Amino acid sequence: MSGIVLSASVRQNLLSLQSTADLLATTQNRLSTGKSVNSALDNPTNFFTAQSLDNRASDINNLLDGIANGVQVLQAANTGLTSLQKLIDSAKSIANQALQTTVGYSTKSNVSTTISGATAADLRGTTSFASATASSNVLYNGTAGGTTAATGTTTLGATIGSFASTGATAGNGTTALDGTITLIATNGTTATGLAGNAQPADGDTLTVNGKTITFRSGSAPASTAVASGSGVSGNLVTDGNGNTTVYLGTAGAPAANVNDLLTAIDLASGVKTVSITAGAATIATSVGQTASSAAGGAVTLKSSTGADLSVTGKADLLKALALTTSTGAGNATVTANRTTSAASLGATIADGSTLNVDGHVITFKNAPVPGSTGAPSVPSGFGASGNVVTDGNGNSTVYLQAGTVNDVLKAIDFATGVQTFTLNGSGGGTLATAVGQAPSTINTSGQLKISTGVNADLSITGTGNALNVFGLAGNTGNATAFSAARTSGIGGIAGKTLTFSSFNGGTAVNVTFGDGTNGTVKTLDQLNTKLQANNLSATIDANGLLTITASNDYASSTLGSTTAGGAIGGTLTSALTFSTASNPVQDGVAQTARANLVSQYNNILNQIDTTSQDSSFNGVNLLNGDQLKLVFDETGKSSLNITGVTYNSKGLGLASLTVGVDFIDNAAANRVLTNLNAASSTLRSEASSLGSNLSVVQIRQDFNKNLINVLQTGSSNLTLADTNVEAANSQALSTRQSIAVSALSLANTSQQSVLQLLR
Repeated sequence: MSGIVLSASVRQNLLSLQSTADLLATTQNRLSTGKSVNSALDNPTNFFTAQSLDNRASDINNLLDGIANGVQVLQAANTGLTSLQKLIDSAKSIANQALQTTVGYSTKSNVSTTISGATAADLRGTTSFASATASSNVLYNGTAGGTTAATGTTTLGATIGSFASTGATAGNGTTALDGTITLIATNGTTATGLAGNAQPADGDTLTVNGKTITFRSGSAPASTAVASGSGVSGNLVTDGNGNTTVYLGTAGAPAANVNDLLTAIDLASGVKTVSITAGAATIATSVGQTASSAAGGAVTLKSSTGADLSVTGKADLLKALALTTSTGAGNATVTANRTTSAASLGATIADGSTLNVDGHVITFKNAPVPGSTGAPSVPSGFGASGNVVTDGNGNSTVYLQAGTVNDVLKAIDFATGVQTFTLNGSGGGTLATAVGQAPSTINTSGQLKISTGVNADLSITGTGNALNVFGLAGNTGNATAFSAARTSGIGGIAGKTLTFSSFNGGTAVNVTFGDGTNGTVKTLDQLNTKLQANNLSATIDANGLLTITASNDYASSTLGSTTAGGAIGGTLTSALTFSTASNPVQDGVAQTARANLVSQYNNILNQIDTTSQDSSFNGVNLLNGDQLKLVFDETGKSSLNITGVTYNSKGLGLASLTVGVDFIDNAAANRVLTNLNAASSTLRSEASSLGSNLSVVQIRQDFNKNLINVLQTGSSNLTLADTNVEAANSQALSTRQSIAVSALSLANTSQQSVLQLLR
């Protein structure tokens, strides 16, 4: 064959056909396998990299079965926990039945004693009381130096205060200011009246000692037209309580004058009083008071003896009366303060102050006592005694203008019941001292000697400055109450103490019997509140038999026993004889029922044990102490160790109950419930832990599946062929092969033509 010579064109065509055939074979192989790299010869790097990825994916895939088994182990344990929780709930139901069933004892341990006259509302029993005497701080009168003791006749009111103007003339004329000058002037310059800018306008007001004086234009209404309870007198309408309306008239016909204004001020300050009948007001100066006046160009304001004077109003109006140097439409204030003397207390009491004595109210009022000369009559349903008006039930008003220390002591005695005042229906009454008691007095050193009375221990509080004025605010002057106890007689347990040592772990009791205040005990409810913390309760019958009994929780315990405690003591035990503590007496029917509940409870514990043992999967039981290890990667470095627990009845802290020991009383049932609640909490905690581990395992299971897909995809990306490209290549190579065959044929044809020439 070596002798055969091929032309260059034929040889070239043959080589082309061989190359095309090789490429076509490669393309057809890729199309048939779907891979562009089928061996290391195709692409060593891609081939071995893909093989490594496939190997890792295979290793991880082999771990998925173990992970899936781990999931089932965890789910089996979780199923067991759910069942155990239901069994615990059933056990709780049984324990609660024990609490709800009849107490296992027909009689509980108790001690008792009889307190004569005791009731549920007052355990102290029949008690006699004697009035005691309480002393105030020293009261001084107004003598210079402030060291002279007050007496019973020392007055509450003080010397009248005055404020005199320096004199002035009317602003619209030359007439010297006096009471007849009108508050508004007529047109012109010769008419008398206040200066134009000083004249009060409709709606202007003055405030006097908290009362209101209102100016109105026009004429005062008729008595038939005033509001109910009010009365008219000249140019004034007053409500009887110190509030007055002054009718100014008009510029053409002025009405109210300076005297009218001064009368309104005196009504507000208590210097004057008013009596109202059918809309008509009769005004008079109170006894011992001096009316305000205007004469000789000067205005003089007077306080009452019962209160200092304070007048606040438009500055221009007060300046026109020469009472201030201030000017303008703004307010100015004028005062007239009282002064104390040897006849009065060294401290003046404020109008409206009160004393609250044993729940009764004594009010101090700046006015003359009703029924006195010039004062209104005593109201219906009240009676006057000296300068005190009382309702006969202990509530009184002491009138300051003429009232004395003795009047205050009398009002206190009315409140405590030391003295009584029986009303006669005509504003008077009969004064009497209660049998066996002495009225309150003031001693020579100036101390009030207040009788407490026998109705209640003395308690005095106050408003305003009443407590301070009468020396009842303590040495510091800051106390808010004054109190004193009555003297207790023989026969009650007031002040006696009853004690019980700690009973079954309760709080030791220390009970002092009293009026129910300051921690003392008066009622049965208060006693039971004290005893409850020591697992005890009390009852009292109609004969005063006080019985103290163990509570239902500890019905099986004996009071005062070595094991239970609750020993009785205190000063009450020396005053009264208590019975010996009795032993509890079992109720047979109730104890049988409780014994049946013990049996049911123990059956539940057996079910807990078997359920715990059965909570396994594939030989692994996380509720029986087994351990589960899961491997998540091919190297074994990523893993999870789950340590099991032993959750049979003992592992949950639950023990079998004993008939006659457990469930015999509520305390025993409560102890079981406490253990069950702890077991329930333990199960919930473990369920949470298992749930967390299961979540981790499932997350890793999903992660491995996704990772396998990633690895396999990466491997495929390195080796898979693009079928579209390879198909196109195949088509192109087939065409190329056909063309090469044709070319080879042409090359052979040219050689044959040469041979034809040689024939």
